[in-house]
Amino acid sequence: MELEEKKISSEEIFDGVAIHLFKDEILLPNGNKGVREIIRHPGAVCVLPVTDGGEVVFVNQFRYAMNKVTLEVPAGKLEKGEDPKEAALRELSEETGLSAGRIFPIGELYTTPALIDEVIYMYIATDLAEGVQHLDTDEFVNVLKMPLEKAVDMVMAGEIKDSKTQICVLKADKLFKASGEVK
Repeated sequence: MELEEKKISSEEIFDGVAIHLFKDEILLPNGNKGVREIIRHPGAVCVLPVTDGGEVVFVNQFRYAMNKVTLEVPAGKLEKGEDPKEAALRELSEETGLSAGRIFPIGELYTTPALIDEVIYMYIATDLAEGVQHLDTDEFVNVLKMPLEKAVDMVMAGEIKDSKTQICVLKADKLFKASGEVK
């Protein structure tokens, strides 16, 4: 069965700072027309820093949309034309003050594919060196460390609710155990 929908036309409804809302007329696989409202986003990165001692580094920050402080991996929006790996290193430094001797990709995350085209590029950073945190002027975070195993337990207990953080923690745990480098 054919599943692809084809865009007939697109109208920008809202042009925001971080998001852009479009209303697209589409052709459905059965030949009928339909409408899709889609948020276009420049993409983002996230990075799970892992210390030599097997601790992971997180940030606590207030998320206005949820009206809660959340525990998350360092993350941020891609600038136009920015390489995701470079953006991950930038966000790591800005939010935690850390730099990484080694950084490797662990996949891409489609956050909400029914509504938004955002892709988050996920990384793990190791061989960490301390530096100075340099947050954006509108950014307020607290940095904390914990053993990877505790983070896995928190994900499984529903205590870490952020999807990118859940995925990074579980992937890191699986990757480190598979490589024999249990953190």
